[in-house]
Amino acid sequence: MEESTRLDLSTPHCEVRRHGPVVTVEMRRPEARNALSTDMLVGMADAFAYIGAEPGVRVGVLTGADGVFCAGADLKGMGRPSQDARVNARAAGIADFHWKGLLRQDRPPKPLVSAVEGPAVAGGTELVVGTDVRIAAEGAVFGLYEARRGLFPMGGCAVRVPRQIPYARAMEMLLTGRSYTAREAADIGLVTRVVPDGTALEEALRTAREIAACGPLAVQAILRVHRETEGLPEHEALKVSDAAGWEVLSSQDAREGARAFTERREPRFTGE
Repeated sequence: MEESTRLDLSTPHCEVRRHGPVVTVEMRRPEARNALSTDMLVGMADAFAYIGAEPGVRVGVLTGADGVFCAGADLKGMGRPSQDARVNARAAGIADFHWKGLLRQDRPPKPLVSAVEGPAVAGGTELVVGTDVRIAAEGAVFGLYEARRGLFPMGGCAVRVPRQIPYARAMEMLLTGRSYTAREAADIGLVTRVVPDGTALEEALRTAREIAACGPLAVQAILRVHRETEGLPEHEALKVSDAAGWEVLSSQDAREGARAFTERREPRFTGE
């Protein structure tokens, strides 16, 4: 793994580091179980925008500090300005930074991998649902608790969860507000796989490196087609898929992939 560099996008509650083509976004508010705050959401919104816009970045990894992913929204903290004037200035310049940080809108066009240790509940589960590959430690806990508290999952899970897992399972999760172990979450398809405690980030980084080694045009096209065709009839969806596919197949990366296969070497993709 390349030596990491801390990016200026970091805030007091969000550490953003670059490891070559991979960027890690770590929620760092352990005294509050990494509950969402203005500092955290501003840092995350900026980090996700950077992942999407920076040509050399191919994958993002989202995780939490000190064995906790995220315990959801801090309703007071999210509405309170930061004690850091620089963060407040950044917040003023990002439209809807709460929704962008929560991955409700403007998700990056590149894959995000989540590495979950400990609680990932309420807003924490909503963040996980906004990612594309999800690695959970044995001790991870998931749940959309909002209905139990008379609230509503504003991060998009009322829409996304029934689209991602079987309907009856989704409704049980949303309507009962109960907790799910990592194994239960894997069984219903909410997470990709379960690993031993303390190894979720290591496994997420390994997966991110595997994705980063693939052709970036192909990876981003696959992700884009999925997002753009949700809910479309198959014949309409295939038109979108074909347009993206022919664009990828006519790229220099596609030719490089074929050459590398013939020459029995690793491809050197450039994103062109």
